[in-house]
Amino acid sequence: MEGAGALLLDCAGQTFDDDAQALIWAVAAALRAHAGVLETVPGMNNLMIVFDPLRLAPEALEQAILHCWRTVVADAISGRTIDVPVTYGGAKGEDLAGFAAAKGMSVEALVAAHVAPLYSVAAVGAMPGFVYLSGLDPRLAMPRRANPRMKVEEGSVIIGGAQAGIMPLTAPSGWHILGHTDFSLFDPMKDQPAAFRPGDRIRFTVREIVA
Repeated sequence: MEGAGALLLDCAGQTFDDDAQALIWAVAAALRAHAGVLETVPGMNNLMIVFDPLRLAPEALEQAILHCWRTVVADAISGRTIDVPVTYGGAKGEDLAGFAAAKGMSVEALVAAHVAPLYSVAAVGAMPGFVYLSGLDPRLAMPRRANPRMKVEEGSVIIGGAQAGIMPLTAPSGWHILGHTDFSLFDPMKDQPAAFRPGDRIRFTVREIVA
């Protein structure tokens, strides 16, 4: 897909693929050094390349993208592993009981399934500091709410479709709220405002389960 000053490379449609994501990170890094490229923004199985059309023709950039995609080696990113403590249920995890019931699981079993994986930060975006996490147990996949909430609090631990996430700020969302963390995902006053980077790993831990 193409727009004035930007190209979007869509690599896997609606299906997430860890290998494709690793290649996206590698291609993004390679293209940052290309003359005329201003920024590369990895997404979930896609990559946006922002460029200066006065310095780089879209057709030339398309050829550079295809060349990188075919030749770049997707080395594993050595990301950090960070524990994120979660209080499940209660007033700040209002969907937990209903979510568990819809899955035919006890609350305790659902929480155990949620904390079991080591999640990967596939992309950061949508809102400042928001993490798209791969690794969710397929049993916990759930379509987003038909009617989004207009106010989902910062720190909400959420599931939408086949992905897990954490709200970096208070905003509307149709994702299901399982719990809450005090871990701060975004601080505009820091040199690196977003707490996580693509390739980092997140391990959710149970602080408490509130009935």
